[in-house]
Amino acid sequence: MRITDQLAEIVTQALADAEKLGQLPASGAVQVAIERPQHPEHGDYSTSVAMKLARTMRMAPMAIAERIIAALPKNEAVADVSVASPGFINFVLSDGWLVKQIDPIRREGADYGNVNIGKGKRIQVEFVSVNPTGDVHVGHTRGAVIGSGIAALLGAAGYDVQKEYYVNDAGTQMRLYVETIYARYMQAAGRNVPLPEGAYQGEGPTELAKAIFTEEGGRLANLPRDDALKNLLPIVLGKTLASIRSDLERLGVSYNNWFSEQSLLAGGVFDEALQTLEKRGYLVEREGARWFASTKLGEDKDNVVIRSGGGGPTYFGTDIAYHYDKFIHRKFDRVINVLGADHHGHVARMKAVVEALGVDPERLIIILNQMVTFKRGQDAAVKFSKRKGVMVMLRELVEEVGPDACRYIFLSRSPGSQMEFDLELATKQSLDNPVYYVQYAHARIASVLRMAKERAIEFEGGDATLLKHPLELALIRHILVLPDVIELAADRLEPHHIPRYAEDLARAFTHFYDAKDECRVISSDPADLPISRARLKLVDSARVALARCLALMGMTAPERM
Repeated sequence: MRITDQLAEIVTQALADAEKLGQLPASGAVQVAIERPQHPEHGDYSTSVAMKLARTMRMAPMAIAERIIAALPKNEAVADVSVASPGFINFVLSDGWLVKQIDPIRREGADYGNVNIGKGKRIQVEFVSVNPTGDVHVGHTRGAVIGSGIAALLGAAGYDVQKEYYVNDAGTQMRLYVETIYARYMQAAGRNVPLPEGAYQGEGPTELAKAIFTEEGGRLANLPRDDALKNLLPIVLGKTLASIRSDLERLGVSYNNWFSEQSLLAGGVFDEALQTLEKRGYLVEREGARWFASTKLGEDKDNVVIRSGGGGPTYFGTDIAYHYDKFIHRKFDRVINVLGADHHGHVARMKAVVEALGVDPERLIIILNQMVTFKRGQDAAVKFSKRKGVMVMLRELVEEVGPDACRYIFLSRSPGSQMEFDLELATKQSLDNPVYYVQYAHARIASVLRMAKERAIEFEGGDATLLKHPLELALIRHILVLPDVIELAADRLEPHHIPRYAEDLARAFTHFYDAKDECRVISSDPADLPISRARLKLVDSARVALARCLALMGMTAPERM
């Protein structure tokens, strides 16, 4: 049981005992929350439950806290309990209990830090989902990292997570892209076919058309235009998605499912969703089109779902069907969509749709990630595209700074905050670079453990009770916080808590390891072997926690740097 759960349990028990003995009035059902104090000198953990009960019990919070403390059962984890104004109950963990946690942490290994707040609930995380009309550009990179980071956190928190990419293969943009490729293909075949109005520009479509011509020859050029377009669609879609998949994998991003928009139309889900809206009174016909009656749910205006004149479904229309499929057919308990900040107006509209479908709109969570600007050292915003006239591609950023730096930096800020990405700092091999600092700490740990192996120092049977130095105990305290950080980050869908914790943990390890006069891990003096073995256990537990953080962030845990 986590220490926060243990402390919550003994406070709840003390509260019940004090009420039973008449020392406190009845409080009713109360949730005891255990938190980390803002100031370490106040203790390791604290609870504000006395302040929350003050109104119900009609007593001063300090008096409530004192009576809870008086009724607290003994617990080996707790060395001291005190009350601080205006009614906090503060706990200091015992040194003896702290050192006993090293072996359980090491046994848990790659599962250390996992919690079970999700209890197997099914969650879908949909992110990136850019139109398959070219490669992924750098503007989608932050969303890709945040989406995969959230999914990893939710998995560690006990949820059944599915990562999904929604493939917009049925809309006007896909049709225009295929028409552009067709024109370029025909030009490669020596035919003078003009580009369609609004055609996709840049080198990408031309290069793709040439590749298709190389593989297919002039076969498609001899077909009627409509037949050629029909044949081209799966070829273009397959090649574009393969490129998108490859680029995302360079960034450490993968999916459980690639969901086709076209399948919603072909499989009847679109019609089924609209029938549901019609039955519930949220679908109206006007001006030859069909509209979702958003105004009935407080929106400023209604929204077209099927265009007039046989124009077919709008993007919003198929999005309704997509969410109908998520909630009604696939029965996800929650759905998380990670979108760019330019989708701000989409949030309330989709919440209204979900409510109209008879689903609690709180089950749909839309996370908007803000734009990123790039700089290089002291320089102002920079562009570093290698392809003239084309927005910088995701792969170019990964080639420039590496996937680990991309992931760490994009995860280090909350999605809703604007951020500046320093290209120079991201690749700098110095302790000023937080990416380098955290990975270097792991490499130092690996080096220490390697040295122990080379010197044949077996530490499995080491006695951790020998660890008494404040820096040793401080490191254990930092390691023990990881499960609470994972719970907090997963509950709030805020992956930036993991890199912050990883830096704190790396710093605690560095302080311990650099204090060689007081905490030398491996000594040449045989008399120091017992304490060396104990410290090696501590170092190994730090490895477990730091490697867990790096894994959650989708980064490598280097053995050497």
